[in-house]
Amino acid sequence: MLRAGLNVALRWFRTGPDVVRTTRDAAPIARTYERLRSRVFLSIILGYGTYYTCRVNLGAIKQPLLDAGLFDARELGWIGSALLVGYAAGKLVNGFLADRANIRRFISAGLLASAFVNLVLGGGVPFSIFFVAWGLNGWFQSMGGAPSVVAMSNWFSWSERGTRYGIWSVSHSLGEGFTFLITSALVARFGWRWGFWGPGLLCVLGALVLSRTLADRPETLGLPPVADYRGDHPPVHEGPDTVGHMQIEVLRMPAIWLLGIASAANYVTRYALSSWGQLYLQKAKGYSLEEAGSLLAAYAVAAFVGSFVSGWISDRFFSANRYGLSLLSGLLQSAALLALWLIVPGHVLLDLAAFVLLGLTMGLLVAFLGGLMAVDLVPHRVAGAAAGAIGMFSYIGAALQDTVSGHLIESGRSSTAGVETYAFDGAFSFWTGATLVATLLVGLVWMWKLRIGRVSA
Repeated sequence: MLRAGLNVALRWFRTGPDVVRTTRDAAPIARTYERLRSRVFLSIILGYGTYYTCRVNLGAIKQPLLDAGLFDARELGWIGSALLVGYAAGKLVNGFLADRANIRRFISAGLLASAFVNLVLGGGVPFSIFFVAWGLNGWFQSMGGAPSVVAMSNWFSWSERGTRYGIWSVSHSLGEGFTFLITSALVARFGWRWGFWGPGLLCVLGALVLSRTLADRPETLGLPPVADYRGDHPPVHEGPDTVGHMQIEVLRMPAIWLLGIASAANYVTRYALSSWGQLYLQKAKGYSLEEAGSLLAAYAVAAFVGSFVSGWISDRFFSANRYGLSLLSGLLQSAALLALWLIVPGHVLLDLAAFVLLGLTMGLLVAFLGGLMAVDLVPHRVAGAAAGAIGMFSYIGAALQDTVSGHLIESGRSSTAGVETYAFDGAFSFWTGATLVATLLVGLVWMWKLRIGRVSA
């Protein structure tokens, strides 16, 4: 019975068969293609941003949960890690599945399932159930990222991909910024439950919209492959191999593993900011919940800008070489983290400047290390496998961060005259060290690429 149900589900999610083209007239093909390309691209930007509201919302709820005595910092660290472990495993599996999937159904179903988890958790559950449910939410969340990359690879050709990927990468900043502002306001006014219910209801609506606006591969709609339509064939050899064989080859590429480890280190810092940034600002610098949310929203806006221009700058001025920009961003990010750590409380403008620099550099690094560099290396039919493999590494790093950060922050807690204080020195040392490791690994990957002659100096 279980196997039969699984087979039915897999058939429902599977991409449709290629449809014989009814016309070869360029004009109607172009009209249909451009209409669908615009619709798909807008859908994955807004859709993936909506995914984030049901993932990073926990960061805006941690302080109320601590104050209510529902969980302590260690338990919140384990809960955060549960999501990220589920997300890491799902990134790899769902990335491989996405290469064969009907993207419209795949992305919509994941968003709806994530919404359901959030609506349930808003009712209040014990730690053990919360831990398992948030881990499942991580798996459902993984049905958004790699499938969106597959959608881009299906509908946009090689020379367009860097710019489009950079623009799409702003979606996580949109989602984070919206969550930091709106979820913080909902929680401040109505209590922690609405930190789950608000995003959950939004994601239900988003899933319904995406089920109507996304599209399967162009070939399933009687359109030519995007490389033929654009006359823009990639330098990566596509070959006659099956999707399965090409996916195995992706896992054998040393560059994928090196980029994956670099991305894992970068995601330690990324998720440290989204998971613990508001708590740090409240406990160490004395900001209110809404003030802390506003600073994190500024960080998200800056990350939006960094992601938006990343692909365009590298395509336009660096001949699609992402490595030099990544090295510079890593060094600037390390400096911004140190500044945020060392700035004494009461200097709002300096804190804001540090967050803006963090956002700009993080936006670029997430776009490059989080997938674009890997997608550049593989045939477009296995973009999901490349993105999924990088995503698995990335979120193993993020999961490690949440558990380690939770323990470091909890160990720095003290109570004087009934007033609790937290020392974040250990956490910031961990986060800054991870950024420096990511920067070093980018340099090593670049040296390896230069040695094999695939990137010009």
